[in-house]
Amino acid sequence: MLSPWWKLDLLNYYEISTVVITARSDAYFDQTNRAEIRIGNSTVNNGNNNPICAVTSGFQRGQTISYSCGVMVGRYINVVMTGRTSHLALCEVEVYDTENVALDSAAIQSSTYYPFVAQNVIDGVRYGPGEAAYCAVTAYQSDPWLSLDLQYKYEISTVIITARSDCCAAQTNGAEIRIGNSTENYGNNNPKCAVTSGFQVGQTISYSCNGMEGRYVNVVMTGLPSNLSLCEVEVYGKQKALWGDDSEALNFRFMSVFRL
Repeated sequence: MLSPWWKLDLLNYYEISTVVITARSDAYFDQTNRAEIRIGNSTVNNGNNNPICAVTSGFQRGQTISYSCGVMVGRYINVVMTGRTSHLALCEVEVYDTENVALDSAAIQSSTYYPFVAQNVIDGVRYGPGEAAYCAVTAYQSDPWLSLDLQYKYEISTVIITARSDCCAAQTNGAEIRIGNSTENYGNNNPKCAVTSGFQVGQTISYSCNGMEGRYVNVVMTGLPSNLSLCEVEVYGKQKALWGDDSEALNFRFMSVFRL
């Protein structure tokens, strides 16, 4: 059809920073490319005339791409192929009112199963062509771990982890997500947010951490001899105020993921 579109009504007005889209994992991934992401409050033309955040491009099979919208205020999120006769295919659309702060962090891990270095978990690519080349993998060892230094203290709402899409999803299960400010034992003694479980090949799972405060986010296989495999670690939350009480400017809220 001409100008196919998809629309999300958030039911309230939000300051939207990030929209994350996942394409189909079969031969029709191109039906996600060249779509406009529009955000605003108008219902004219079903919301498809609202301001543009970004135009999608570069999708490969099953790929997830994050689009930064700065801070756009709106109730409606539209994805529309303006002026094109096409199908529109979206496997997942996620909407956040904070940025993925892990993208600006520093990553280290307890060891490296070369060439799967720690920095691969903060490259903004959950998985893509080359599969494990986008992942971080430790050597087989006791208590393998990965640590992110966010550089600043955050109140962390959610940690999102993606497992390998070629094999070895079990190497992502059974890991503790720990958040805090201590560097003792490389940060692995900080308070626990969750324990990972249920990962299948290439799966992404979101863990709610309810505003836990910390500069360091660790993923550690405590007490388990294993490899630790992580393809992406995303961290969403609000930065702590640099002085005094938290100011309105730093008072970001986390908005739930909306799944298709």
